[in-house]
Amino acid sequence: MQRTMGKQAVEWLAAAATDPRTCKQQWDQGADAVLLEAGRLWDVLSVPEHLGVSALDLLRRAQLRATGPVLVNCGARRVGFFLPPDPATEWVGPGVRHVGRGSWVAVPPPHRSTGWRLEWLLPPDGTGALYNPDVVELALREAGGTAAAPARVSRSSAERRR
Repeated sequence: MQRTMGKQAVEWLAAAATDPRTCKQQWDQGADAVLLEAGRLWDVLSVPEHLGVSALDLLRRAQLRATGPVLVNCGARRVGFFLPPDPATEWVGPGVRHVGRGSWVAVPPPHRSTGWRLEWLLPPDGTGALYNPDVVELALREAGGTAAAPARVSRSSAERRR
């Protein structure tokens, strides 16, 4: 069962690549990570590591069933939550980066062990499960306090404020 889920996770992640077959070959040949396009299958909300780890701990304690992948960049000290694509929403807040359509994300294979610059805190399970943005936003607010937490705004609202 674990082997099947691992294969499904590879297939799901590789589907975001321009050439899924080449992506899988690179991982099979030991590539640390490949660049995958955000915005089609998923977006990534990247936050400072301390905030992301605290929010993930809150999410785990809440025992949510539908959780998505969570990636940590150990060198940059950032945590990325995989969310459904949402080109109409912008995330704002200190140290917040919303990676969507037109952006690329370095992604390690889902089965790789720890000890690399990019690691899965929660690897994809191959089902396509992603975090609910509302739930992530609430966990980030609780973890960082309302002043330091990211918030979502529609792009049309953000453009009106400029």
